[in-house]
Amino acid sequence: MAEKIFDDPRLALNRIYTRRGDSGETSLAGGQRVAKDSARIEYYGTVDELNAFLGAAAISCQDLAGHDARIGLLGGMIRRVQHELFNLGSILATRPEDIHPRQARITSAEIEQLEREIDAMNEDLPALRSFVLPGGSRLNTELHIARTVCRRAERLLVALAREEQIPPEAVRYLNRLSDALFVWSRWANFVLGVPELLWDPNQSASARRPA
Repeated sequence: MAEKIFDDPRLALNRIYTRRGDSGETSLAGGQRVAKDSARIEYYGTVDELNAFLGAAAISCQDLAGHDARIGLLGGMIRRVQHELFNLGSILATRPEDIHPRQARITSAEIEQLEREIDAMNEDLPALRSFVLPGGSRLNTELHIARTVCRRAERLLVALAREEQIPPEAVRYLNRLSDALFVWSRWANFVLGVPELLWDPNQSASARRPA
């Protein structure tokens, strides 16, 4: 068995409600109490939201795997990313002074893996001549939704980094993940044989009005 890089979670979730958050505060991993609308909490709450949307996309991959086995491989990538997002949440829920050497985190390995997957899938795709719209298939749309949430998480993290010390790999990972989600959304329609929806400015109401 390969040596574990990170420590296993040390959780005991036997009781779901504690009433400690009723005053509008929550605890960081180091025990510090902070407001639930603080920038750090807003950030990793958005990462949690992203993870939920990716869970829906992974189920869609599972349902479509019978159509093409490659969709099943995409589902595996998405599941891996879900674990990575929890690693990201772990490190961002911890003040720098409380981080342990073997605490789960994002490293350059996760960023490089996304880059390899982006390059491999992008080779299959035709060059874009316009911006694409979400749609064509449910999986494509779910991945686009995840992409927009990922971009929001990235914006929040950039803002947080102006005020607090943030691992540089965290911003790089979210930036690369949003690129991956864009490529994956296009690739999903490609594998499913679904035409892309391309932006056409003349599909607007004003452009289609009779002269």
